[in-house]
Amino acid sequence: MLDKSFFVRDTREVARDLLGKYLYREIDGKYYRGIISETEAYHGPDDLACHCSKGKTPRTEIMFAEGGNIYVYLIYGMYEMLNFTTMPQDFPAAVLIRGVIFPQVRKGGKFVDLQDRTDGPGKLTRAFYVDRRLNGKPVGKTTGLWVEESNITPREIIRTPRIGVDYAKEWKDKPWRYLIKKL
Repeated sequence: MLDKSFFVRDTREVARDLLGKYLYREIDGKYYRGIISETEAYHGPDDLACHCSKGKTPRTEIMFAEGGNIYVYLIYGMYEMLNFTTMPQDFPAAVLIRGVIFPQVRKGGKFVDLQDRTDGPGKLTRAFYVDRRLNGKPVGKTTGLWVEESNITPREIIRTPRIGVDYAKEWKDKPWRYLIKKL
């Protein structure tokens, strides 16, 4: 399992390094897992695409904590978004988990394919039962949401501008979206 030190680093490095890792979710004795395949970095108060660019609010307060915490928020009144905070305390930043591949659920002691789609941040959180009750909690087994190493090393990773941040002026073009192109 990845510990806090993995997350207390540069947001862009964490976003890239999360690719190929297992995202685990345990809820009500049921286990889900998938390989993180897409992330986006939101880095600091100057990043106009980052929620904390307008300062500390009750919603963004967790982004100012030391990395390794869960930040979940609602958009469009219907989609929960899963993020992991990064960086040392008082530098607000987070990585959005946009998708996982090979989603599975444990049944009868082994993992089998999950039929739900997880190729988007809202689909992912629905399939893995992630909601705002996790907001502000540490990433770890005690909270039921954690990340583990895998034996998967992406052979090719691509970087693109982030999605849906056209309002962020020059920050909309930052190539801080990371995707596994080839395993």
